[in-house]
Amino acid sequence: MWQPAASYPDPAIRSLDPRFDDLVLSNAAVERLFTGTRWAEGPVWFGDGRYLLWSDIPGDRILRWDEETGSVSAFRRPSGFANGNTRDRRGRLVTCEHGLRRLTRTEYDGRITVLADRFRGKRLNSPNDVVVKSDGSIWFSDPTFGIRSDYEGHRAEAELPTRVYRLNPETGAMTIAASGVDNPNGLCFSPDESLLYVVESGSRPRTIRRYRVKGERLEGGEVWVDAGPDGAPDGIRCDANGNVWAGWGSGSEENGVKVFAPDGTLLGRIALPERCANLCFGGRARNRLFMAAGQSLFALYVAVRGA
Repeated sequence: MWQPAASYPDPAIRSLDPRFDDLVLSNAAVERLFTGTRWAEGPVWFGDGRYLLWSDIPGDRILRWDEETGSVSAFRRPSGFANGNTRDRRGRLVTCEHGLRRLTRTEYDGRITVLADRFRGKRLNSPNDVVVKSDGSIWFSDPTFGIRSDYEGHRAEAELPTRVYRLNPETGAMTIAASGVDNPNGLCFSPDESLLYVVESGSRPRTIRRYRVKGERLEGGEVWVDAGPDGAPDGIRCDANGNVWAGWGSGSEENGVKVFAPDGTLLGRIALPERCANLCFGGRARNRLFMAAGQSLFALYVAVRGA
């Protein structure tokens, strides 16, 4: 049974490189904010409302945690087996839905707009994770995880290869940003948006690939981090210094978050009792790391802001 740290520093925060010490606080500990999901995913921070939304994929719901009261409520149920979430440049919620194999936007009045569900007439597989660039373009991964069973969506045959797509939400035009990626998963831009990091979950070993952003396409795609025989990176986010924070799993010794420098060096890790599927930075100063992990939502104040 997990228990919060009784004293500082929290032993769950483990430094492997001196650079990690500048990213964490010696008097902050991992907090469990909620437990009771089947598979937690897709946290996204709403600073203007001081709340966090995150997905419970098999529970077919999006939950809301209120910063001021600590209360948790259902934001949307059913959610279309929602997975990844983010916000567009106008603050609206953008969601990857496994159930209807689509990318949606929640308007200010609560209406749901379908942004993409097909490419060249064929159905998407199961949009997984999504990020929005400063020009408003939406980039998302489309692996097959949501159509492999009826647990996180609906079992079906894939109609398209697994890819990363770029969508212009104003025109609806969608292009292939990266192909030949075996089940792309989490993705995030570097602070200057010159790079896009993509988790490749279908490869063995699993990897994090690094692409150069060239207009509407991605170039390169070299292996930036090799996760090893048992490593399982999932959702990823950059901090303001360009370090990559990756949800991690596959075994009690690996569960939690790993932090990598821009040169790919592993700086440290945050141990959790459950596999971390995804994370985001939030809080008033964007210095609170929210971690969606298995059945729980965790948080940790850190010494760096999210990008």
